[in-house]
Amino acid sequence: QATALDEVRAAADVAALDAVQSAFLGKKGQVQQVLRTIGKLDPKERGPVGRAANEAKQAIEGALEVRRSELLAAADANLAESEWVDATLPPPAGARASGRGGSIHPITALVRDMEDVFLSMGFETLDGPWVEDDHHNFGALNIPADHPARDMQDTYWLTDGNLLRTHTSPVQVRAMETREPPIRAVCLGRIFRNEELDATHENTFHQCEGFFVDRDVSVGHMIYVLESLLHEIIGPDVKVRLRPSYFPFVEPGFEMDVTFRGDWMELLGCGMVHPSVLEAGGIDPNEYSGFAFGMGIDRLVMVRHGVEDIRHLMSGDLRFLSQFT
Repeated sequence: QATALDEVRAAADVAALDAVQSAFLGKKGQVQQVLRTIGKLDPKERGPVGRAANEAKQAIEGALEVRRSELLAAADANLAESEWVDATLPPPAGARASGRGGSIHPITALVRDMEDVFLSMGFETLDGPWVEDDHHNFGALNIPADHPARDMQDTYWLTDGNLLRTHTSPVQVRAMETREPPIRAVCLGRIFRNEELDATHENTFHQCEGFFVDRDVSVGHMIYVLESLLHEIIGPDVKVRLRPSYFPFVEPGFEMDVTFRGDWMELLGCGMVHPSVLEAGGIDPNEYSGFAFGMGIDRLVMVRHGVEDIRHLMSGDLRFLSQFT
């Protein structure tokens, strides 16, 4: 026992500690060898020797546990020095020659471009929690518990009554709760819906929520912002159309389509912020108005790059991603 405790204290790393454990407590370790000899001892000696062996085993096990915790804590504290990586270094020459260097994911690249466009128009970028409460995800957006619009967003509910956010619109509510107009902001983030997967539907995807609240805001302002964004992101020749639609948090509401592979594809919903939503955010609808829009970033990537199946974007398939190097 004394020898084992000395070697435990002297162990400089986890590997050395494992060697000590094997030497003393393993199947062929010294404690096990003592226990095997008990049956050969005089009956009067078996009890004291067995108790002493078990006490030694417990003492060694306790010392091993304490020392292992110390070594792991020290290793974690030294990670910044021992395992740091300079991500700004160029890839090895072999990787460059083979064309197998890393690349920015097409969704990440589009998000960065969209942020640049919005910032140039005076918008700020915000974010919010992925796990939301019912009030911010539904109630404050004019979607009460019995509203049929809840069925349009197949929701992942959690056992504590919260949910995985089904859109980025809760960020709009949180911004209005904490800011005074004029508010001009966007949120580009991940959302979750219990969708049946196909070429244009995913259960984990990305959405851009934008909103502008001020005095005398009109539909014309909204159209200008959206057309400016799409012309910058997709190209100056992209065609768009606006169709009347219904969303409980805007009035009037619209859907905007874009041309894709010779046909129209629904890209985003938009409209004037509903007075009830303004009130829920603490803003007087008699004094202020605003517009809001939400678009699927993944679908915008499909239009931008001609991707035929949205499931490629979250697949992690390097054969697909290497095309964007």
